[in-house]
Amino acid sequence: MSDLTHDTVERARALAPQILAEADEIERQRRLPDPLVTALHEGGFFRMLLPRSLGGAELDPSTFVQVTEAIARADASAAWVICQTNGCSMTAAYLRPEVARTIFGGEPAGVLAWGPPSESKAVVEDGGYRLTGSFNFGSGSRHATWLGGQAPIVEADGTPRRRNGVTERRTLLFPAGRATMKDVWHVIGLRGTGSDSFSVTDLFVPHEHTFARDQPSERHYQAPLYCFPQGSLYASGFAGVAMGIARSMLADFVALASDKTPRGYSRALRESAVTQSRVAQAEAQLGAARVYLLSSLQEIWAAVGRSGVLGLDQRVAIRLAASHAIQQAREVADFAYHGAGGTAVFTSNAFERRFRDIHTVSQQLQGRDDHFENVGKFLLGVPPDTTFL
Repeated sequence: MSDLTHDTVERARALAPQILAEADEIERQRRLPDPLVTALHEGGFFRMLLPRSLGGAELDPSTFVQVTEAIARADASAAWVICQTNGCSMTAAYLRPEVARTIFGGEPAGVLAWGPPSESKAVVEDGGYRLTGSFNFGSGSRHATWLGGQAPIVEADGTPRRRNGVTERRTLLFPAGRATMKDVWHVIGLRGTGSDSFSVTDLFVPHEHTFARDQPSERHYQAPLYCFPQGSLYASGFAGVAMGIARSMLADFVALASDKTPRGYSRALRESAVTQSRVAQAEAQLGAARVYLLSSLQEIWAAVGRSGVLGLDQRVAIRLAASHAIQQAREVADFAYHGAGGTAVFTSNAFERRFRDIHTVSQQLQGRDDHFENVGKFLLGVPPDTTFL
């Protein structure tokens, strides 16, 4: 483990007690409390995937996963926001350096958030575009200084602009204060992510504040990290969130099993042969999934460092390992919750919150079971849908 890797992961672990102490307030506010946001800024946790040229850490994907995992062991919403906003910060590699400094500079450092559009269009105008659209699931948007929205490009006469035979789509970036926020994030889990909706109407966005996602031809900053599509970092980072939740739930269950004697039992839960067997299996499930994901990322990272290219087979491998990690984490979390019995349903302990969080993680795009189908297509020689690889 490099010094940078060790330092970043250790700083995340050191911050965990403060994050854990804020858990109830995170739930109540449905966003991260200001003191915690300040601590995350001071620790550099919003800048982990930002280019070094802009003061970022430019971490490798495996280290990034370990950081999101460490934070999620304390609180999943905090880890989710960190993962989402860091994925957005990879945008900096696709912007001219002076523009990237405008967006990600400042004190505290700039934070970019976005979400998928429900409807949007960007009409061509001299020097830029007029953006109108509504965007959802804007995780971290309540802490962002800039927001982004993806939209199809429409010529002034109303015809779609086409690129390589398909309608061109660009992501347009604008100051957060220019958007209208909508408080819609009333959900069962990941409540503290503040994943609200926002909209803009007829907003002018200069062309230099736009980019086509994951288009190598538009990349200004060249480094191995930016050969990875943002989707691969989201998949990996959110798998880290799932694993962190599951690890804490399993640890809490092991601690509970030492003291709890279930109704109708004469011995502590840890004396049950069923409990002993299931704990061992859960440990193997979670540990194996974690090693599979981290080792895959480390191997691919080394290969990309040599070649400067991330191939489709490597993107498929990341998707498979990340999806597997989320699935296995959910199963381990379910075991810990069920094994805790009636204790787990009370809000006075963390089982209930983490159970809601892990199932919200698995409901999101990165937790879809049909990712396995898409990977299977590739493995069987059937062309996969590359949209989510």
